[in-house]
Amino acid sequence: RCAGRVEVQHGGHWGTVCDDDWGLPDAAVVCRQLGCGTALAAPPGAWFGEGSGPIWLNGLRCRGTEERLALCRHRGWRPHVCVHEEDASAVCSVALTLDFPAGGRAVRLVGATGRCAGRLEIFHAGQWGTVCDDLWGLPDAAVVCRQLGCG
Repeated sequence: RCAGRVEVQHGGHWGTVCDDDWGLPDAAVVCRQLGCGTALAAPPGAWFGEGSGPIWLNGLRCRGTEERLALCRHRGWRPHVCVHEEDASAVCSVALTLDFPAGGRAVRLVGATGRCAGRLEIFHAGQWGTVCDDLWGLPDAAVVCRQLGCG
């Protein structure tokens, strides 16, 4: 619940948010609103897959201190000409700490020299597993590096 495509409800219908002008201050508001800690990344381009239905918000200009996304400046509550390939996403700090093993971290890098390089593994449901590289890119690696304190 603390990482994924950003969706908002308006007029009883769920819709997405366009990634035009989307950035960390906007993601920070989403993370705060969900109780998910701080924003680690604000991936553009439907990073977590394309949504469906209306695209309710576009051109968000959050300061990062707002309590709710609806309080940020934007171009109005209406369907926008954005396409779902531009759905905004957020990755919050709590997303990587939900399934900590006892006394450890939820992510680790293995198979290389040092703790800041290697194959990514995630701890979930009591066991370690790997992460598929489909759609994997630098924004994802940046989140892992930040989580591990590796710069």
